[in-house]
Amino acid sequence: MAMSELEGRDKWMWIYRMGLHGLCPRCGEGRMFRRWLKVQERCPQCGLDYDFAAPDDGPAFFSLCFIAFPLLFLVVWFEVALNPPWWMHLIVSVPLMIIPCLAALQPIKGWLVASQYVNRAQEAGTDALWAKLHARAKGESVEGDG
Repeated sequence: MAMSELEGRDKWMWIYRMGLHGLCPRCGEGRMFRRWLKVQERCPQCGLDYDFAAPDDGPAFFSLCFIAFPLLFLVVWFEVALNPPWWMHLIVSVPLMIIPCLAALQPIKGWLVASQYVNRAQEAGTDALWAKLHARAKGESVEGDG
């Protein structure tokens, strides 16, 4: 079944799987990332142009809200219940907060990029502006430029 034919739960699962594994949201085979958080320019398998991918601060926002914030309660409990010395927080609390947040960034970014592609997400009324900006970025001539 082609990605464009997916509906409902199957569509959501496609987005989830492609994002979690960092795979192309169109073909499901090519790698989405060329480095840790750097999205490819094009899919090496199907040639999908990733110009549409603009998750901006979304991965950091979701990582902080759904990972760091809940873990903060654990760190506060650690402080209140055990009253450890400051260096113990360096050994326990800092890695407990940083490692999961950083580990989740790529899957979250992949999920957002896949979601943008599958749902054809774009700000309302910006089709012409996007076309103009991307043409300039690629050095192409844009109608109406002087």
